[in-house]
Amino acid sequence: MTRPPGTVVRLALGHLTIDVYMTVIPAVIPLLVSEAGLTFMLAGLVLTAYNLTSSLVQPVFGWLADAKQWTVPLAVATLAGGAAIGLLGQTDWFPALLLLAGTAGVMHAAFHPLALSAVGRAAPEGGRGRTISFFVVGGNLGFALGPLLAGFILGRFGLGGLPLVILPALLVAPLLRRSALDLRNPVTAPPPDAPPNQPGPFALLSLASVIRSWALFAVLGFMPTFLVSRGIGLVTANLITSAMLLAGVAGQLWGASLSDRFGRKEFILVGLGLAVPAYAGFLLTDGAVSLALLGLFGFGLWSTFAITVALSHELMPRSVGLASGMMLGVVVGAGGIGVAVTGYIADLLTIEWALWTVVPVLALSALLFAVLPYPWKAANAQIQRLRRK
Repeated sequence: MTRPPGTVVRLALGHLTIDVYMTVIPAVIPLLVSEAGLTFMLAGLVLTAYNLTSSLVQPVFGWLADAKQWTVPLAVATLAGGAAIGLLGQTDWFPALLLLAGTAGVMHAAFHPLALSAVGRAAPEGGRGRTISFFVVGGNLGFALGPLLAGFILGRFGLGGLPLVILPALLVAPLLRRSALDLRNPVTAPPPDAPPNQPGPFALLSLASVIRSWALFAVLGFMPTFLVSRGIGLVTANLITSAMLLAGVAGQLWGASLSDRFGRKEFILVGLGLAVPAYAGFLLTDGAVSLALLGLFGFGLWSTFAITVALSHELMPRSVGLASGMMLGVVVGAGGIGVAVTGYIADLLTIEWALWTVVPVLALSALLFAVLPYPWKAANAQIQRLRRK
């Protein structure tokens, strides 16, 4: 396996850092309630302010990068986002908490379209999927490390020590500044010979990805509760969920690399075709077999994520920043809304029945990916061979 370009490694480290802060706020909520005196509703609104700005503003930054070649420097976005999260522990005034959370969300939104556009353009010929997977995996690791960082700092120092979370940003920002030297207008502007955008197929890709995100967040949100209902301790349940995420990291690298060689649609469907029966098997079994199937589910489902991001760039080559903002912002945020439906089913029936709804949701997503107007690489290769004969 060849090493990714140095710029991609630096951007992946930046992605890890900016996404660490994404999961710090949930860890802070209990202390905002117990020490800062907020109600659960107000503390939840702090998280909502971050999530809404992060999700909805990303396409705006993507469009500004594509059309106006205007961007927020990556080092500035990382430092400002980390500082805003750190300052959450220094005030109990609710408007200030909303402003800080919103600022962190905007900086999170500013980082992704520019960084992902640069990663896509730094990819070697025939290696877009694998290169993007390194960047996406960086974010996955940050997502997993955030609660550990917050838990350590809050456990040792309380809310007053929260500014220490800026340390990762301080360490990584100089690397992003060196990367930013190559992220000027020629990188954010589309190449003059880029083929036209395909907004129709891109809209279908986005819809299929939203539905897949619904399944993902439903599993992440309710899996620990379900495992506890099976008699597993809460700490162990969270460790099992983390192991599922780590299996997904391996799946992303596997799926994206093979999609470069054998085709995007092919390996999206392979990943989902692996995930759905593994997930059903997990629900139908128990013990070690059940846990192994849960890991296989994580491996298969997450293997499709970097592939769909790469596919979005290929469908929107003249608006790579906008496509990046949609895939990492709006698509993820809209998918999270579906979790409320899963929770409603859990209230009406049981948590197990609610988790069973993930199966038809993923099946619908797979169907939409299958009808996506995008060529089958294997079929195209066969047609070309027949034509040459």
